[in-house]
Amino acid sequence: MEQQRSISGSSLSPRSPSSQPFLSVSVTDPVKLGNGVQAYISYRVITKTNFPEYQGPEKIVIRQKSAVEKFRFSAEFIEMRRQALDVFVNRIASHHELQQSEDLRTFLQADEETMERLRFHETGIFKKKPSDLMQIFKDVQSKVSDVVLGKEKPVEESNPEYEKLKHYIFELENHLTEAQKQAYRLVKRHRELGQSLSDFGKAAKLLGACEGNDLGKAFSELGAKSEALSFKLQKEAHQLLMNFEEPLKDYVRAVQSIKATIAERANAFRQQCELAETIKLKEINLDKLMLTRSDKVGEAELEYKELKADSEEATRRFDTIVRLMNEEIVRFQDQKTIDMGVAFHEFAKGQARLANSVADAWRSLLPKLETCSPA
Repeated sequence: MEQQRSISGSSLSPRSPSSQPFLSVSVTDPVKLGNGVQAYISYRVITKTNFPEYQGPEKIVIRQKSAVEKFRFSAEFIEMRRQALDVFVNRIASHHELQQSEDLRTFLQADEETMERLRFHETGIFKKKPSDLMQIFKDVQSKVSDVVLGKEKPVEESNPEYEKLKHYIFELENHLTEAQKQAYRLVKRHRELGQSLSDFGKAAKLLGACEGNDLGKAFSELGAKSEALSFKLQKEAHQLLMNFEEPLKDYVRAVQSIKATIAERANAFRQQCELAETIKLKEINLDKLMLTRSDKVGEAELEYKELKADSEEATRRFDTIVRLMNEEIVRFQDQKTIDMGVAFHEFAKGQARLANSVADAWRSLLPKLETCSPA
């Protein structure tokens, strides 16, 4: 993401005709405001672009997001929220279709008065309350569960490639969830070891203070090294959380969104098939009425035309879902390869760096401890 921003922020003038179209967003300066249930976090959102639809090459606005008080707004929690919002907005901004969204332009450019009015407007995406969004989530989750657990028995696509894709997505969710769980344990272990070293360091320094002489100095140095290593472990735990566990958690959510789309595609396919079957029955009924010269032929023809229009719309909807899903899966795979590669590379580098620091710290202490050991 940082690499994308550095490319976007080239020396070319944002409005220069030779500039490539770009849109980059930075979410910075999180600040906690308010108390209790009224508390929220405000962010500075900086947009740089040469898109003609935007008001200028750079726009800075303040946006706010409510937060749950139980997290007590620790610095780490606030930074996690900022990073997540930054990643989310930039993913939308880098998408060739979503970056043209009017809602995105409003979010990135509108003043506070306009945003406040839109939040309470009767139409549009800003009208949703948290309870509404939670219900939407539950509805989607229910649809996914029904299809996955077999509570519904819909007509399914007989497409081997699509079946392979679904199997891959379900397996990917399981493996990513397990990896994220183990990453959480790594973060927890680093923090606990760091705290233990800090406590041990304090105890060793107190022991050194009461001993005096060479033994006391050795204990004091042991305590100092332990406290220094504690700081490095806590720092590495934070890096693990932000650069390893959080990206894994983000991709778990992304895969869950794909599963929701799979459920929506199944619903669209079923609706298409059901309408096609209903049309066949209507055709048979219409033929019978025409043969008997019934006075209901006109009404039946009207119903048939309306049903056929619905069927064509259902087919278009299904085809659109399939097309977009095929395109987005390719994007997802490409971006996942990059993001997971970076995350695991940073993880390995961090662990190597920490191991070297720990080894160097204890190694430097050995000569001084050996002077206190019996020959």
